[in-house]
Amino acid sequence: MAKLLFLARALDFGGAERQLSTLTRLLHQAGHDVRIAVFYAGGGLEIETRAAGVPVMDLQKGGRWDLLPFLWRLFRLLRKEHPTIVHGYLTVPNLLAVLLKPCVPGVRVVMGIRASNMDLDHYDWLSRLTTRLERVASWGADLLIVNSRAGRDHLLAQGFAPGKVCVVPNGIDTVRFHPDPTARREQRAEWGIGENERLIGLIARWDPMKDHPNFLRAAARLLADHPGTRFVCMGGGDMAYRIQLESLAATLDLAGKITWREPQAELAPVYAALDILVSASRFGEGFSNVIGEAMATGVPCVVTDVGDSAWIVGDTGRVAPPGDAAALAAAVNELLDLPDAARTALGERARARIEDNFSLEALTNNTLAVLGALSDSLQRPAVDAASDD
Repeated sequence: MAKLLFLARALDFGGAERQLSTLTRLLHQAGHDVRIAVFYAGGGLEIETRAAGVPVMDLQKGGRWDLLPFLWRLFRLLRKEHPTIVHGYLTVPNLLAVLLKPCVPGVRVVMGIRASNMDLDHYDWLSRLTTRLERVASWGADLLIVNSRAGRDHLLAQGFAPGKVCVVPNGIDTVRFHPDPTARREQRAEWGIGENERLIGLIARWDPMKDHPNFLRAAARLLADHPGTRFVCMGGGDMAYRIQLESLAATLDLAGKITWREPQAELAPVYAALDILVSASRFGEGFSNVIGEAMATGVPCVVTDVGDSAWIVGDTGRVAPPGDAAALAAAVNELLDLPDAARTALGERARARIEDNFSLEALTNNTLAVLGALSDSLQRPAVDAASDD
């Protein structure tokens, strides 16, 4: 039987990490031998992953510059486990999976790439270097799995190994994420949001690619037409960046209108509390989990045309160009101006779109289909491929 080892930095609260936790739990439930090795233990998603029966192995990395001892521990783990397939998740794990491939005879290496068209000018020299090295390393991998069509097109344009790239869209848990009036009331009460107040949310880590400033400037414009609107920003990451955002919000007279929240383990009540979800990203998105999860909860979305966001939303929300606060505000205004019944119907269509196109079953089947090309001991059901329609 094939043994699948996923290599990741950590199982923190994040879109890629949540998808990794979900995928490994699904593969485990389907009877496959799957495990995760993490650089850093203690991530917020680790408990539920372990509880589902997926082993999570700690490589005990001591920090960015813990290199040789860390590589030795990873080498020993790979030699001990001798997996059939090593599947990297994000840039540095992808690089290490290819680097150590010769140390494990017969192993097949999969690179998992979750973004598209990153603007590296916003990041430090090491991030720029590792991203460029990832392109070179792709020629040593056996397969590159991306979660978006935009990601596939970007990789091919950038010189990643052609013929090895395939698309497996994310899967959304429509049992976990569903319309829930009780959760909506309770979450809004906790945040002090009135029953008749409109609540617009941006759920994203504090990172330049998510373009919180664009969201805040759009929010300031919205208040001119809808002065009773409230906003919530939930995320984690660079606290210095968040402080800058709070300062901008104050400059825009949003201080009393916006709530800042740290990420939490269960996002379903957060989505349920919203009337509209906004994804304001300027670059880098592949397949946004947040958009899919909000849609599954029956929340209509306004997104920027980055990555596959417009394709995910289809005709169930609104799309604006990236970096254009006026256009983003106008798109949100269109939804706010709808009668409540029309906005509810839009949310129902959004949920149906997720159920029809981005199910957990499709994620499992598609993953097994593409990995099955690397190992005859994996089941290979028919692929529910991501088409260009």
